[in-house]
Amino acid sequence: MKLKVAGLFSVLALVSVAGLFTAQVSAEKSERELSQYAPDDPNLAVATFAGGCFWCVEAGYEKIPGVVEAVSGYTGGDEAYPTYQQVSGGRTGHTEAVQVYYDPEKISYEGLLAGLWRMMNPTDINGQFVDRGKQYRPGIFYHNAEQKQLAEAAKQALEASGVYGNPVLIPIEKLKTFYPAEDYHQDYYKKNPVRYKFYTFNSGRYQFIEKVYGEDYELDFSPYVPDAADGDAAREKAVSDQVQSGQGFNPATFEKPGKEVLKQRLTDLQYEVTQEDATERAFNNEYWDNKRPGLYVDVVSGEPLFSSRDKYKSGTGWPSFTRPIASNAVAEHEDRSFFMTRTEIRSIHADSHLGHVFNDGPAPTGLRYCMNSAAMKFIPLEEMAAAGYGEWIDKVALAR
Repeated sequence: MKLKVAGLFSVLALVSVAGLFTAQVSAEKSERELSQYAPDDPNLAVATFAGGCFWCVEAGYEKIPGVVEAVSGYTGGDEAYPTYQQVSGGRTGHTEAVQVYYDPEKISYEGLLAGLWRMMNPTDINGQFVDRGKQYRPGIFYHNAEQKQLAEAAKQALEASGVYGNPVLIPIEKLKTFYPAEDYHQDYYKKNPVRYKFYTFNSGRYQFIEKVYGEDYELDFSPYVPDAADGDAAREKAVSDQVQSGQGFNPATFEKPGKEVLKQRLTDLQYEVTQEDATERAFNNEYWDNKRPGLYVDVVSGEPLFSSRDKYKSGTGWPSFTRPIASNAVAEHEDRSFFMTRTEIRSIHADSHLGHVFNDGPAPTGLRYCMNSAAMKFIPLEEMAAAGYGEWIDKVALAR
């Protein structure tokens, strides 16, 4: 009888322990499900990325202007409410990821993608740096069709740039469910700065990124502010409807606006340069020191003019190129102003005054196309496909 009673108590004890464990797990799931990591602001947009250890990716995104909050978590697998122990063991199919809440009026999705390239290695799909396995695989998890299109365009441009010397393999997938990680993982770089710095240094992450990007390691996010890539929304309005709609430049449909329309669309300086043949001040213009890869187009029409591949530091204080992006991209005119004879450069379709060409440039042409920033709009390489200039990517991307 004692044995039977003892056995009964043992069963009850096991049931109690199991019930307690289940209650604790349920409480943990409920707490994580109802967590307030996400900002309560309907005006914020959401994006999800994976780039290896989520401590690093979260820290990277929270430094970007316009990002309000970044939340560490798990996605890409089928296990509901996975724990760190489960994910890190590679048993759930999930990867460590970060969900980014950002103000779309202060930073664009393209800006977040550009930031991602400065946080991880998109050519390695078997892990990231010292962390190996599918639980550390990179990924872009899109929330809608627009994000998918922008991500694919950015990936294509990054591949074309040849900056890594290896294929860009980062997958682009539709987001399933994002599960926030445990509280001790959130803002880890703030809560445990010493351990975080020790880990990041020994992981090799930032040594790799600095080696790849060199002096461009620190990214300027100001060009990724919507409607203010140059701090003036008027410049965006100055480009033709084809460009704004993502169709690039179509010479068959372009019609140059009249003077009154151009005065409304352009800034005073843009109008004076393109329509009245003025010259902007040296060293006090937007693109004289721009080092980013991309395409320079006419600010009035959007027609392609110059590639960053042909841009060089002339020391003059104006953006200078060794040649136009195509032999028929610009027109030459004799300029006899200021008691001298020079060769003026104008755009073909908009007939905008761009600048002048001189015979004191470097190889291979020996020419210096000295242009006015105010006459051009710059389209970053990673945005060219989405803007309708995909056919020009090979002219901009670094030769391999």
